[in-house]
Amino acid sequence: MKNIMYFLGSLLLAVAAAFFANKWLGGFENPGYVLIGIGHWSLETSLIVFAVSLIIGFFVFYVFFRVLGWLLRLPGQVKNRGKNINFNRSQEALIAGLVDSAEGNWEKAEKILIKHASHSGAPLIHYLTAARAAQSRGAFDKRDEYLKTAADQAPGSDVAIGLTQAELHLSEKQFEQALATLTRLHSIDPTHASVLKLLHQAYQQAGDWEGIRKLIPSLNTNKVLLEAEIKLLETEAFSKLLKQTAERGSVNEIEVLWSEIPDYIKTMKGVAAIYFAAMIDAGAGAKVEGGLARALSTKWDQTLVVLFGNVQSVDPAKQLETAEQWLMMHPRDAVFLTVLGKLSLNCAETQKAEGYLSKSISIEPTVRAYQLLGDLMASQGDTNNACQLYKLALELASSEIISRIDAISE
Repeated sequence: MKNIMYFLGSLLLAVAAAFFANKWLGGFENPGYVLIGIGHWSLETSLIVFAVSLIIGFFVFYVFFRVLGWLLRLPGQVKNRGKNINFNRSQEALIAGLVDSAEGNWEKAEKILIKHASHSGAPLIHYLTAARAAQSRGAFDKRDEYLKTAADQAPGSDVAIGLTQAELHLSEKQFEQALATLTRLHSIDPTHASVLKLLHQAYQQAGDWEGIRKLIPSLNTNKVLLEAEIKLLETEAFSKLLKQTAERGSVNEIEVLWSEIPDYIKTMKGVAAIYFAAMIDAGAGAKVEGGLARALSTKWDQTLVVLFGNVQSVDPAKQLETAEQWLMMHPRDAVFLTVLGKLSLNCAETQKAEGYLSKSISIEPTVRAYQLLGDLMASQGDTNNACQLYKLALELASSEIISRIDAISE
């Protein structure tokens, strides 16, 4: 339609020009003539005929070259039109594939996305979405094939492809493959927030707390997590590392790790208890006895009280004396009284031990207090009372187990 308008406009302009030229030249008494000679040939005509012929000739040549140009451009236009049609179809296919993926029609989504990927303006999205769909239906070979094709079709998109690959591996708990991919991406861009966040998740799910410990400075520097989240993660990482080191039972490793933990982490609830427990289990409780005493003098904690009672002190009498200094501040702490009873038994202070344990039971009966007092009665030959105390301990333990079962079943 546009070309037709151009043709009609040009024709109208040529006719108008010829008309005005004829009218203008025809107004002269002698309109003149034109003589053209070429070799032995000559052409003579009036100026009016020559002007009109010139205008018509210009129009014919103009139309001819316009048509010629259109014919020359025609193959390209046809090709571009085909590309546009394919592009529009690929865009529609992408939308349909995303919708099918959202609805869980994995196989259908995969087929339509791959079919139109080559004509799309964003083939990377087609292949990455198809890879997710393939994994969702369990076709892991297809998933890897699509990811490889995506890398070939979109060079320079290593991070985007790698992140998708790592996410898919993580969702299948393939931690080794995920960590290999993320480590490579981290070497490409050490400050990429999404890479750091996925690395954190991969290390956490794989239980690699040493990896998290090394990653924490980057998480903090690049603001991947909030400050509060960083502190919680750091506390969890060091707590887990302390437990793992404790399992190996190396006193030197435990002490080295403890020296590397920041002071603000050491003051977090429960962290110090893990360290003290690890040292006690490793047979080095005497090394932390003073630290436990100072911690309890600063802040009372029943967990630390129990740990203090488990220390195999080189001087049991001094250990008991230290503990009794806290009695004035905590006279009705049943757990503390049980520990005092245990420490008194270690010092062969049987009368004192009986008093502490009896008072603990009167405040809050516990299996441990009954057991220790029963052991004391048995050592003194009072089997009747010992048996009665063991019976009470057994009944209390049974009721606690039943209460836990009921709580779980609810």
